[in-house]
Amino acid sequence: MGVSKNIRSIEDKAPARKSVPESRPDSRGVVKQRTLKTSIDCRGIGLHSGVKVSMTLHPADANTGICFKRTDIAGGGAVIPARWDCVVDTRMSTTLGNEDGVTIGTVEHLMAALAGCGIDNALVELNGPEVPIMDGSAQPFVFLVECAGVVEQDAPRRVIRILKTVSVEGEYGQARLSPGSCLSLDLEIDFEGGALAKQSLTVGIVNGSFGKELARARTFGFLHQIEELWAAGLAKGGSLDNAVVVSGDKILNEGGLRYDDEFVRHKILDAVGDLYLAGGAIIGHFKGVCSGHATNNALLRALFADSEAWKYDVFQGDEALSAIDGGIFPELVAETA
Repeated sequence: MGVSKNIRSIEDKAPARKSVPESRPDSRGVVKQRTLKTSIDCRGIGLHSGVKVSMTLHPADANTGICFKRTDIAGGGAVIPARWDCVVDTRMSTTLGNEDGVTIGTVEHLMAALAGCGIDNALVELNGPEVPIMDGSAQPFVFLVECAGVVEQDAPRRVIRILKTVSVEGEYGQARLSPGSCLSLDLEIDFEGGALAKQSLTVGIVNGSFGKELARARTFGFLHQIEELWAAGLAKGGSLDNAVVVSGDKILNEGGLRYDDEFVRHKILDAVGDLYLAGGAIIGHFKGVCSGHATNNALLRALFADSEAWKYDVFQGDEALSAIDGGIFPELVAETA
């Protein structure tokens, strides 16, 4: 299935969908990996590069994870795994790169959508240097996954279980990961200015909460910072169509905010995407204070530097049934007649 132009045009044509009740562990009691049922594409502009980009999401084999591929670059050097150790830049977004110097920017919103939809394996092809920003949230990417459909694969889903607390602190805020029964996130932000000020929120990624509470939250910025970003070669594609712009106490976007606390919700969305670069779903609690992409990546580097702080695990038997009933893994979606 191909999807192009803007997300509104495809929503009008999309089939009705429903949850599939058979989203259960198999006869061996193991939660399985998932990929897309079919390929699907979209077009948009890069937030920081300002370049028009076409992107296609493809199904991928079990145990391959999420990989990006630049179709505008020839050879094997165009492939970049979506992993924490491939992060090469965290200024205003998360950028992946490989040894050949090939990069893919602003991956966090797409990674968050794939995490929220429970996609373990996918190939993301782009003909440019950056994931399209769409409307500045993860909702368009969630919609693409729903249109493509999701299928289970004959392999157990491997998660990363946090065994002890790991924390980082620095110029770009504080963050920690601690043991928990699912991925839950607690974030505080504190910006100067009345429109933002202090906000905090705790969200557990269960029972479809990503789609309900986080996916529509848009990226945001301050009007007085735009010239600084342009001077740094960033935000060339930014506009009121793909970001919330704040000027003092005012929101400049027509229609205002989607949530009263849209800013902290978007920062949590970013954290979900950045943490999915661990290479699998994290089972643990994330706590962030004024944290961002740099802090999130530093936290993953600290985690994997301590072999006693984590382990690979699978949900099986009674634990698998409990995980499904508890809503830890999103239900599959299918078209209805």
